[in-house]
Amino acid sequence: MNRKGRRLSAWLVGAALILIAAIYVFTNQANPAKPGSENNPGVQQPAAPQGQKPADAPPPKAELPTEKVDVLVVGTELEGLYLARAAADEGLKVKVIDPRAEFGGQVLQGEMLFLDETRDDQYKLLVQGRAKSLFDGFRNGKIRKLKEFETYFAELAKDIPIEQGVKIEGIEEQPGQSAQQQIKSLQYETKDGQKKKIEAAYWVENTDYAAFASKLQVKRLPGLEAFYGQSNIEYMSAGMMMKFKNVDWAKFQKSFNEMSKEERSAKYGYGSVDNSFAIGLTGMTNKYKATNDRVFLRGLNAVSQRDGEVIINAFLIYTVDPSDDASVKAALDLGKKEIPLILEHFRKNITGWEKAELNGFPNYLYIREYNHYETDYVLKPSDMLGAKMFWDNVSIGGYPLDLQGTSANKWGIEMGRPDKYGMPLRSFLLKGYDNVILAGKNVGASAIAYGSARIQPNTSLAAESIGVILGQIQGKKKLRELKEADMTGLHQVLQTKYAIKLTGVTGNNKLAGWTADELAKLDTGEIVYASYVKTRKK
Repeated sequence: MNRKGRRLSAWLVGAALILIAAIYVFTNQANPAKPGSENNPGVQQPAAPQGQKPADAPPPKAELPTEKVDVLVVGTELEGLYLARAAADEGLKVKVIDPRAEFGGQVLQGEMLFLDETRDDQYKLLVQGRAKSLFDGFRNGKIRKLKEFETYFAELAKDIPIEQGVKIEGIEEQPGQSAQQQIKSLQYETKDGQKKKIEAAYWVENTDYAAFASKLQVKRLPGLEAFYGQSNIEYMSAGMMMKFKNVDWAKFQKSFNEMSKEERSAKYGYGSVDNSFAIGLTGMTNKYKATNDRVFLRGLNAVSQRDGEVIINAFLIYTVDPSDDASVKAALDLGKKEIPLILEHFRKNITGWEKAELNGFPNYLYIREYNHYETDYVLKPSDMLGAKMFWDNVSIGGYPLDLQGTSANKWGIEMGRPDKYGMPLRSFLLKGYDNVILAGKNVGASAIAYGSARIQPNTSLAAESIGVILGQIQGKKKLRELKEADMTGLHQVLQTKYAIKLTGVTGNNKLAGWTADELAKLDTGEIVYASYVKTRKK
């Protein structure tokens, strides 16, 4: 290329560069690069004028809708529902949420439809309050089938809002007034995924695995592992109710009672059969050989439900953790394999059962025990066998100290039979918290005392009494602030308005004359009352 051509080319290149630069400047003036974008990384966005939200800032997190109630009950076990009903009847705003998907706990889902009554040494019925109509109906045959129990539960929970299948996501605590802590609010997710928040004056633990209380700052009390000398934590065996149909109960009863004492003993062992109940028959049940060492068939607690239907509490499953869904499911699977084999054993060995069939399986287990947490007062065996009464009684209890079996002691053991005893309000108040109530099987009792305290009439009456008390003291005092003088008036309300008698009751003290050392050893399990009392020097 000659010199003239080279000058032209250089001029063209220069012109092109100038044009490109002009286009770049014009484009960036019209569309400035966003700070921090790929076009202009690392440059900070200038602050928006005061009170004005930056254009790209995320929207503020929406506050959860907050509901406020007087009493929030977690779980739908029978005992806590008595508290909910009583509090609602007293004019309080009550709500129930339940982590379980289905309503009714051990009674409706576990179909634990054999009710244990509480009676004193003179066989006088100790059941009081709303529970009395249930136990009367069971005894006289009017409440025996699942549908009849469901009707009773529906009436108990009428007009009380209940949400099933919730997931507890957070609990907000704050400093307490008369205790170290108190609960302010709870966040949960509903079964359809809604996020909710609730505030309450009082919170009630009413599940069989402490779904709420276990999330708090709690102290676990020693369990049966300490009594049995086990290194691992193990709870009383769970039960799986056995359901049968096509049983000829009249033939069963007639045959049993027409036998001589010797014949009955040879065929059935110890036991009794009347027109409603079959108890024991341990000679017959002992002959059944289980296929798995985690299950056991003990003596019968059988009830005729009418129309050839029978339900039995006698099948035990060991090492079940009620807080673990997989553990519960595995136990149910074990039962579904074993119970058909037990049916065959019954067909061959019980007159009147030749044509019996399975009548389905329950959806859930009968959970007897979970962790015991420290309460303001922890009930002891000496309280029960000593017929102790308390100034803050919320129940009059009874029933043997019945420790159901574990894998270490499959039959369990009875630690004595109280006449009657008091159950104080303090045994239902979670230690360290102003406003947490433990209902039902969560009662504050040592592992041994729990054998009696756990029975439904005992803790059902306590829950109802507490519900009434909450209504009576609303806006005046807190539960922990109540003194003996306050309880005198509250006991009077309970007796005159609800026919619940908690004062002026005396029981037979079976520990009169015992030394402090003997009482201490009884409470720790070093002394087994039932055997020791026979050899103790008077």
